Amino acid sequence: MIDRETVDRIYAAADIVEIISDYVTLKRKGVNYTACCPFHNEKTPSFIVSPAKGVFKCFGCGKGGNAVTFVMEQEACSYPEALRMVAKRYHIEVREREQTEEDIRRNNDRESMFALNGWAADYFVSYLCNESEGRAVGLSYFREKRLLTDATIRKFGLGFCPARGDRMTKDALAAGYKSEFLLSTGLSLKSERDGSLYDRFRDRVIFPVHNISGRVVAFGGRTLRTDKQVAKYQNSPESEIYSKKRELYGLYFAKRAIQQQDVAILVEGYLDVISMHQAGVENVVASSGTSLTTEQIRLLGRFTRNITVIYDSDAAGIHASLRGIDMILREGMNVRIVLLPDGDDPDTFARSRTTEQVREYIRSNEQDFLDFKAHLLIAEAQGDPIRKAALISDMVQSIAQIPDPIQRSVYIKECARTMDIDEQILIGEVARKRLSSTGDRETDDFVRRQTARRREEQAAATPSVPPAAVEVQPAARIEAGSSVPALERELVKDLLKYGHRSFDFKEGPNLVPCNVAEVIFGELDEDNLHFTDPRYDRILETYREQWRQLGSGVEVPVHYFLNHIDPEVCNVSVDLLTSDDNYVPSELWKRKEVHIESDEEMLAVGVPKAVTLYKSKVIERLIREEQAKLRNEELSDEELAAIMRQLTHLNAIKVTIANKLQRMIL
Repeated sequence: MIDRETVDRIYAAADIVEIISDYVTLKRKGVNYTACCPFHNEKTPSFIVSPAKGVFKCFGCGKGGNAVTFVMEQEACSYPEALRMVAKRYHIEVREREQTEEDIRRNNDRESMFALNGWAADYFVSYLCNESEGRAVGLSYFREKRLLTDATIRKFGLGFCPARGDRMTKDALAAGYKSEFLLSTGLSLKSERDGSLYDRFRDRVIFPVHNISGRVVAFGGRTLRTDKQVAKYQNSPESEIYSKKRELYGLYFAKRAIQQQDVAILVEGYLDVISMHQAGVENVVASSGTSLTTEQIRLLGRFTRNITVIYDSDAAGIHASLRGIDMILREGMNVRIVLLPDGDDPDTFARSRTTEQVREYIRSNEQDFLDFKAHLLIAEAQGDPIRKAALISDMVQSIAQIPDPIQRSVYIKECARTMDIDEQILIGEVARKRLSSTGDRETDDFVRRQTARRREEQAAATPSVPPAAVEVQPAARIEAGSSVPALERELVKDLLKYGHRSFDFKEGPNLVPCNVAEVIFGELDEDNLHFTDPRYDRILETYREQWRQLGSGVEVPVHYFLNHIDPEVCNVSVDLLTSDDNYVPSELWKRKEVHIESDEEMLAVGVPKAVTLYKSKVIERLIREEQAKLRNEELSDEELAAIMRQLTHLNAIKVTIANKLQRMIL
């Protein structure tokens, strides 16, 4: 377990903008930064990063947290793992207390798999460079046949696995790594004959696959044999740390260049990426031989909205890959296509040209997807009306994937011009395909916009009844039907945002000075109540501890909650503290002299009402629990009498609370 002092040092060093920029392209907006959210698909940025507060928040999907919890989400790792990753980035030594048996038991298998993969990557590199077999077979292949420099070989961590069937496995076991992780990572396979382990990648050159933060999650191995019975490539299987549909080969090395150039170049294989990087074109990634997936496209979408796909001149391969274009369009990305000269693939093309020649060829030969499809397929349809109709239908299918209506309209016009067809027919076809595939109805959008406009006009005409959006102030918005979780959430939010604030509570004809934290803690302590949601209860106890030390009326710093040792507390604190950040009272109400209550006025009503209503709900629940006990026919007389006494006590409290609540409502 990482000690608290080390955790504090990690949080103090972590630059949230710097860390999130490794995963998402951030743009400065005032004192904050914005981006399209990496946690859900969106076209308009609603993801906000506040360097002053050290938090992020998406106002679209609701996710929020700090630098460490962001890494947790992106890497799908545990809180201690995320802390170690951030600590490593800032060269902070992680001190841990002696682990208990429970800590050891809960140690995530993922970390063991990452550690084994890291060892294996170093092992393959060492074997390539230091062993005679590795140098004679692997290194000569990379240097002489693929013309890779030693710097490129080192950059991508290329290696070689021994030809002897189980050498790597035995060396891993000798180094202390467990057979269960050799199998779960796919580095080793088990013989059906005798159950012994042997190397999956034996006698192959090795391409390690890095995730977005640079950790090795998988390997690809290429055989150098000419035997057709042997598969050219072997790849790691899916595992706890590797999902091929969520990884892009080379993204770790390409993400900076993609951000800087605002375009990603998509190729097919490992060597295509490596040769392009060596040629000086570094904004290149590959889908690693697998079909392009939505997850991979969205991963690229964190860094750019522009994708250039490079195809070689193999017609069969091009036709098979066309569905990837539609997938890119469906995600709201801009896609262009480059077709290489006959006989070239990205690997051979990059090796035979200078950096400037490669870049110039891409610039001068990239085509819009519509032009590409037209030029590719129109020759096949020449003079055949049926095939031409099929071509137009194919182009319409692609246009229908585009989510932006303006962009769709432009492409419809272009398609009508290129294919010499009535634009209105294309509009109808695109609408029909969108309706059948996405359920999108353009007219429904228009009606919704008109309805919203009418509501705005009505609201402006009757400002004395502000719209529901105004109800974002403290707990005064709580209604009698609110659930216990909703009430707990409101009370914790009021505590975090207003705990140090004072207000005058009207008790009969008198005004009683009150403090928000004192009211909440006093009412809960009166009946020894604790929140049912453990996250809220931990916030309550953390606040109480600091409040006692600082004294009533002193604001408790939010970093106690935003950088809490419990990542769930961090996330919910960000959510609570940012939930009303976008609220600004309408200038229209001010011009119309509509009274907008101050925080103190809202607190004076909201906090006492919320905490009293919460107590009422809890008491009602306790009464139901006691009443349920009465259904037990095996109760003794003593047990029955105890339950009745408790019910009498609870009902008396219920009456008191009800009377108090009624006075508040009146």
